[in-house]
Amino acid sequence: MEQFRSKHKQTQSEWEAEMSKKVLEFVRSELYMDLRFLDIALGTLVYRADENIRSFATDGTYLYFSTEQVLRVFQGNPKYLDRAYLHSVLHCIFFHLWIGGKRDREKWNLACDIAVEYTIDQMDKPSTRRILSWQRQTVYEELKQLKSGISAAVIYRYLSGRKPAELIALQKEFYTDDHRYWPKEEQKNAANEDARKQWDKIARQTRMEKESRGDETEDGEEILAVQLKAEKSRQSYADFLRKFSVLREELHADPDEFDLNYYTYGLRLYGNMPLIEPVESREVKKIQEFVIVVDTSYSTSGELIHNFLKETYTILTEQNSFFAKSRIRIIQCDDQVRMDEEVKNSRELEQLLNRFTVIGGGGTDFRPAFAYVNELLEQGVLKNLGGLLYFTDGKGIYPKKRPEYKTAFLFLDDYDESAVPPWAMRLRVEQEDILAEETRRNHEH
Repeated sequence: MEQFRSKHKQTQSEWEAEMSKKVLEFVRSELYMDLRFLDIALGTLVYRADENIRSFATDGTYLYFSTEQVLRVFQGNPKYLDRAYLHSVLHCIFFHLWIGGKRDREKWNLACDIAVEYTIDQMDKPSTRRILSWQRQTVYEELKQLKSGISAAVIYRYLSGRKPAELIALQKEFYTDDHRYWPKEEQKNAANEDARKQWDKIARQTRMEKESRGDETEDGEEILAVQLKAEKSRQSYADFLRKFSVLREELHADPDEFDLNYYTYGLRLYGNMPLIEPVESREVKKIQEFVIVVDTSYSTSGELIHNFLKETYTILTEQNSFFAKSRIRIIQCDDQVRMDEEVKNSRELEQLLNRFTVIGGGGTDFRPAFAYVNELLEQGVLKNLGGLLYFTDGKGIYPKKRPEYKTAFLFLDDYDESAVPPWAMRLRVEQEDILAEETRRNHEH
C-alpha cells in the first residue's frame, strides 16, 4: 500500500524558503563568474532566514536574509541582490565586524559601508555595475584627494567633521545591509573569535589567489587588491604585541597536570583517595625583555606617543604578559637617541607614564636607535631581547643590516612599503585606535 500513501504537500512558506535559497545560490554563482578569486569567501557564510530584517545581515558565520525580501527583489531588481551579497562578504574580508573598537558605532557602520561600496563601484563588474549618483562621485573624489588610502578607518576620520544632516544623507545613499549582528566590543565570545580567525585565513587565501593570477587581474580588480593589502593591518595592536612574546618557563603550579605516580599510590593506600600533586611548571608566553622606540621627530604628535605608551601598558598588564622579572626599555629617538628608561614591573611603567614628556623634535633616522640597542646587547645589558617595536610615521632612514632580534614598525600613516626592510614586521595603526582609550576616559570624567 506504500504507493497509495500520500506524500507531504509542500506549504507556501516551505516553497518560499526553498526558492529563496536557490536564488542566493544563483546570486553566488553570478558573482563567482565575475570574481573567481573570491570563490572561498563567497561560499563561506551559511544561509539563515530571518524575517525581522529587510536586507542581508551577517555575524561572520551566517548570512541572514528575509525570504520575502529576497524573492521580491529578485523579481524586480536582481542586481541589487548581487551587490548586497558581495557587500556583506567584503565586510568580512575587510574585517569590519571586528576592528571597530571603541569608535562611534553609527559612524563606523557608515564608514564601512562607504569603503565596501567604493570597492564594488571601482571594480565595475557586470553583475554589480550601477550608475554612480552625483553624491557618490563627490564622496569618492573627496576621499581620493585625502591621499591617505581609502579604508574604513580613513573614511571614519573623514566623517568626523560632518554635520548630522550630512551623515544622515550619506547613510541613505550607502546603506546596503544590516549591521545588527556585528559583534559588539563588550560582547566578544568564542564564536565571534572563531569567525574572526576563519576570515583572517580566508583573507590571506584571497590575497594569495589574487597575487597568483598576476597579469590576469583586470584593471577594476586592482582596487580590491589595494584594499586587501591595506587590511593586512586589521589585527588589533594587542594581537600584534603577542607576536613579540617570548616563550619561557615560569615556575608555578599547573592545575591541568599532576603526577600520576602519586595519584595511583593514593588509590592503593587509601582505596578511594588519590593523592594529587600538581606539576610545578608550565611553558607560558610572556615578555622577558622588550624595547619600545618612539619617534620624537617634529612629524610625530606627543599626544599620540603618550597614548601609545598608555595603550601598550594596558595591553601588557591586562593580558598578564609580564614575567615576574621583566624589563622594558623605552627609548626616545629622532635623529639620535634622546632618552632611555628601563622599567621592571607594572608599577614602574605606570610611574614613567605619569611623568613622561617627549624629548626631541629633529628629523627621523631609525639607525641610531638600532645601533644603541646593538651596543646594549654587546655589553650584555640586554640578554634575552624579545623584540624591538618602533612607533613612527615612517618618514626616516632605515638600517640596511638585519638585526639579530625581531623588529616591527608601527606606522601612523600610509608608508612607502618598498622603503621598509623585508625583515621588519609592520602594522598600520590608525590614530583613532590609539586615542580611543583616552577619549573614553575623558567621556567618563
